[in-house]
Amino acid sequence: MTDDTYDAVVFDNDGVLTTLVDRAILRTAAAETFAAFDVDPAPEDVDRVTVGVSPDDLATVCDRYDLSPEAFWRLRDETSSRAQIDAVHRGEKRLYDDIDAVEAIDLPLGVVSSNQQATLDFLFDHFAIDSWFGTVHGREPTPESLALKKPATHYVERALESLAVDADRTLFVGDTWVDVVAGDRAGCDTAFVRRPHRRDHTVELPPTYEVETLDELLALDRVPVRSETAR
Repeated sequence: MTDDTYDAVVFDNDGVLTTLVDRAILRTAAAETFAAFDVDPAPEDVDRVTVGVSPDDLATVCDRYDLSPEAFWRLRDETSSRAQIDAVHRGEKRLYDDIDAVEAIDLPLGVVSSNQQATLDFLFDHFAIDSWFGTVHGREPTPESLALKKPATHYVERALESLAVDADRTLFVGDTWVDVVAGDRAGCDTAFVRRPHRRDHTVELPPTYEVETLDELLALDRVPVRSETAR
């Protein structure tokens, strides 16, 4: 390990470490949340609280149907988390085949995801990779968390603090433009993983690196790799 190597690597989860679930599964979970409050929403309002939900989206939808944002969002997050866990049990959400590359990195590792903390806790325990990471940060099931998720730096900075590392010596790895922006805003170098589902994804802020697989991270000069005998 040289003085020029990174001190840590922090990963996004969905689309990087574990595969995405079909959007229809998440949309069904959102629709079930409305049903639990005896609300028959317009289809576009179900879409607004399915993925990529902003604070304004939540406020607008809850105001339209006279719902408590706190109660609605807590149930929506719980329902979405259960749907993803069920998808894991059905074999529809799994680890990527190149996951071993993560274990091979000889640095402290962390995770920052916009998914629910409860979902991450289940995934990492189920797939027995929780011991690989020094810190794992997901969202709390509160409306306030929507303003703190990427591209905001809140959870990235919490991960850096937990790992006790400086941002300028950390690599942040993700598969969306929000990952690149959040990592850059926090002061990290960034790696964009162009998985098949991101072939046409536009990343306007150039990442430090662009790779197609996690294996390619092991070829970066600043990423030290464990020897085979140490794994």
